[in-house]
Amino acid sequence: MSASRTARRLATLAVIVVLLATSACSSKQRDYTTFRAHQPRSIVVLPPLNETVEVNAPYSFLSTITMPLAEAGYYVFPVAVVDQMLKDNGLPTPGEMHTVSPAKLYEVLGADAVLYVTIREWGQKYQVITSTTRVSVDARLVDTKTATTLWTGSASVAEGSGGGDNLIAMIIVAALEQVVDSIADKAHGLSRQAAFGMLYSERDGLLYGHRSPKYESDPRGR
Repeated sequence: MSASRTARRLATLAVIVVLLATSACSSKQRDYTTFRAHQPRSIVVLPPLNETVEVNAPYSFLSTITMPLAEAGYYVFPVAVVDQMLKDNGLPTPGEMHTVSPAKLYEVLGADAVLYVTIREWGQKYQVITSTTRVSVDARLVDTKTATTLWTGSASVAEGSGGGDNLIAMIIVAALEQVVDSIADKAHGLSRQAAFGMLYSERDGLLYGHRSPKYESDPRGR
C-alpha cells in the first residue's frame, strides 16, 4: 500500500459522537419548574469523582467545564482555587470533597449552586484492528441553600478508528492510534464535547443564566 493511500485512510477515520441526557429514553421535555424557582447565578464545580483507572481524568475534565458554564451565563468559581482551598482544609481527594454539605459551600464561598460530576468512562480501548476513545460523564446541580437538585445531565462521546475494509490498513491505523495516544490524551479533547453537549442539549440541557443574552429568550422550560 502506498504512503499516500495510507494517509488518505488515516484522514478518513470514522468519528462517532453520541450525546446522551438523563431523559434520553423519553421524548418528553424536561420540567424546569424547580430550576426556575431557584435560578442560580453562581456555580462552584467540585473535582469529579472518578470510576475509571485513568488517574488524570478528574482534573482533565475539570479544566474543560468552566468555559461552557461561563458561556451559558453563570459565574463559575475558579476551579483551581476551590480545589486548593478544599485540600488546604483537609480534603485531599474528590471523594472527600463531595462529602462537604452544600450549605457549607454556600457559607464559605457564597455560591448559589454546586455541580457534582462523576466520570464513568475515560480513555482508549484497543482491539486488534480498531481502537475507540470514550468519555462518559454524569452531572448533578444542587442548590446550596436547600440541597435541592436543580438539574441532572449526562453525556457519552466516542471516537472510533479503523482502516476501512483493508486488513493491513486497519492494523496500521490501530498501531498508530496507540502511538498517538501515548503522546496526547485524546480523551481530553472529547471531554470538551461531552461538557458542551451535556450543558447545551436542546431538549434538556442547563438553562441559560442571568449573564447570558439568551436568558430571556431561552426556549427550554420558559
